[in-house]
Amino acid sequence: MSKIKIKNSNQKIADILLKIGCVNINFKKQFTLTSGKKSPVYVDCRKLVSFPKEREIVINEMTKMIRKKYKGNILVAGGETAGIPYSSFICQKLKLPMIYIRKKPKGFGKGKLIEGEYKSKSKSILIEDMATDGGSKIHFIKAMRKSKLTVKDIFVVFFYKIYPSAKRNINKMRVNLNYLTSWSDILEVSPNYISNSEHLKLKEYLFQISHGK
Repeated sequence: MSKIKIKNSNQKIADILLKIGCVNINFKKQFTLTSGKKSPVYVDCRKLVSFPKEREIVINEMTKMIRKKYKGNILVAGGETAGIPYSSFICQKLKLPMIYIRKKPKGFGKGKLIEGEYKSKSKSILIEDMATDGGSKIHFIKAMRKSKLTVKDIFVVFFYKIYPSAKRNINKMRVNLNYLTSWSDILEVSPNYISNSEHLKLKEYLFQISHGK
């Protein structure tokens, strides 16, 4: 089997995530998801923070993506918990101010939902590690807008891009979802890591999910 060549930055990030084990594909021993359901695929972008070289490549790609849209000073928000390290890396790289948003208000002190210093109507972005159907981002976007922050963009490392409900959730939030890689990119480079039979199974599985089967 000939090695698949990396054609673009999306595939480069997909290759990194496969190489260090952030993207797992196993049709023989399936993974148990938070919902309790079994799945032959499991994505864990939290693992990336432990790999400095690969992490640097990912952060550089995301900072380039952000600077294509925002030239001036912006406020960077990280969602608890996985979005916090990524927003921290981005802020350090771009020398930008940062806040982070809790899943629930702190149960003591001032009971804050958003931690950090910010001004009303600040131009802001939300950073997360990944997005499945986009539903989990609604809480963070609502919290930011309730605090009178202007937010039009979410940036993630990995977007599933296979769930029909994702487009509805993103439209509901009135935001753009920007991502470095997705399952379509994983599918392209995965033959370097899995067998031909597994690749065919993965292609069929992703097709079924994307068509609501």
